Amino acid sequence: MEIPNYKKQTSNKKSGTGYTLIRTIRKNLVSVYGYTLIEILVALTIIGLLFSFGYVSFRDFSRRQAIVDAAKAIQADLRLAQQNAISGQKPGGCTTTLDSYNFNVRSASRYTIEANCSATPPVVKDVNLPSGITISTPSPNPLTFKILGQGTNVGAADWILTLTQAGTANTATATVTSGGEIR
Repeated sequence: MEIPNYKKQTSNKKSGTGYTLIRTIRKNLVSVYGYTLIEILVALTIIGLLFSFGYVSFRDFSRRQAIVDAAKAIQADLRLAQQNAISGQKPGGCTTTLDSYNFNVRSASRYTIEANCSATPPVVKDVNLPSGITISTPSPNPLTFKILGQGTNVGAADWILTLTQAGTANTATATVTSGGEIR
């Protein structure tokens, strides 16, 4: 029985098949393209930071928009009361002559629009503000829009209604001037 000479086979590295196979595997491993774990973690961290800043900005925008929307709704309701008074439109439930429409702040989160035409004025609209938004009680309260364009009960100074958002410094106002302009 003959014993193979291993020294002879391993001494010539370039001619052996084992060396060529290892060299081919190493060459293929080096040429594989992809991202390392560090690169992926850095990319995920950057995406997370961008998302968090975007979320904070969106949340602040949403809060500001909520109070602006509430102020616009109040201005629209003031115009509704004013238009109904100017046109002399009598709501259902009026038993006597229509005198005026009132915008009445009932609490820090509620207001009503009422028609003055009987001992218990019928409520035309009753509104509760969104949570977190409060309304100040202006002077005079209620604001009266007299019928057929006879004006308001606002004196020389403007009637200013202030909305405040809880937890933020956001405020909005609705103003009725002495001439009846709503802004």
